[in-house]
Amino acid sequence: MAAAVRWTGLPPFLVRASGDRAPALQVVSNNCSDLLGRIAARLGAVFGKAPELRPAPSLDAVAVCLWARTPRGIEVLLRRQLRPAVLFRRGKVRALPEAEPLLYEEIVAGLVEPGEQGIDALRRRGAEESREEAGVEVDPARLAPLGAPFYMLPGIVSEKIHLLEAEVPRGPQAGGFDAPQEGDGSPLEEGATLLWRGLDEAIAACEAGEIEDAKSELAFRRLRDRLR
Repeated sequence: MAAAVRWTGLPPFLVRASGDRAPALQVVSNNCSDLLGRIAARLGAVFGKAPELRPAPSLDAVAVCLWARTPRGIEVLLRRQLRPAVLFRRGKVRALPEAEPLLYEEIVAGLVEPGEQGIDALRRRGAEESREEAGVEVDPARLAPLGAPFYMLPGIVSEKIHLLEAEVPRGPQAGGFDAPQEGDGSPLEEGATLLWRGLDEAIAACEAGEIEDAKSELAFRRLRDRLR
């Protein structure tokens, strides 16, 4: 009989039965092994089976600002999803009081795969992430660089982010709606939702701390400057 594994405060879609599969650490590299091991252990407590974690296969990532012209003005598409690194702050001592949302709001993003080099490859990767994460089909040729690439934490992280943008049709959805659930096959893709926000509203939400993602704020501000 499967034993239920529960983590206080998480919704049903994150509750998994462990059965006879004991959570196990699966660290496939000595690099950052302590950090990966701790993350795998925590995820194993949630999903009943620890995922295989490995250092990122690429030094680069794409982030895609999908936007639409509407009668209400320019709107941007955001994705709300689980981010374990953010979730692990819950219950810890922090510098200032802060909200503890379950889902983290950001634009579509993904790692560049090994062998993908050059601007055309970045565009194709951006189009694939848009399809997987937002269900939006976009011609890679329509994805334009949104300023120069940048580092998020150059003191400790070597990843560089390449911002892309594309105008897409605005669907009829109002409020939050389900994101595609297949994603890349990771259980962390489950339960993600999508939301259209006005561009100025999104920037204001960043300033207010409602959206706490730096790459998204930078994308919004660069897009606003480009469309002026």
